[in-house]
Amino acid sequence: MRARIYQPARTAMSSGTAKTKCWMLEFAQTSAREVDPLMGWTSSSDTQTQVKMTFETKEAALDYAATNRIEVSVQEPTRRRANIRAGGYAENFATNRRGAWTH
Repeated sequence: MRARIYQPARTAMSSGTAKTKCWMLEFAQTSAREVDPLMGWTSSSDTQTQVKMTFETKEAALDYAATNRIEVSVQEPTRRRANIRAGGYAENFATNRRGAWTH
């Protein structure tokens, strides 16, 4: 069995970092997907692809994979640089502005 260990990215609809601190272990697909001729649904005989396990740390996920003899590939997260302005949002409404406020 092959699996991948990664840290999930934040959703596109939020600017927060909720659900991005944990590490996920997700199994790779071993069989091809098929289209059911009657209903048109896409299915597969591989049920391991539905399993997504969460761990507090990367080491815990690696320990689990080692004890269960799972071949893993670790995908390190790419960190974003924080975009923090000096005045923040309140800077838009400062009373000591030098120029006229425009959109």
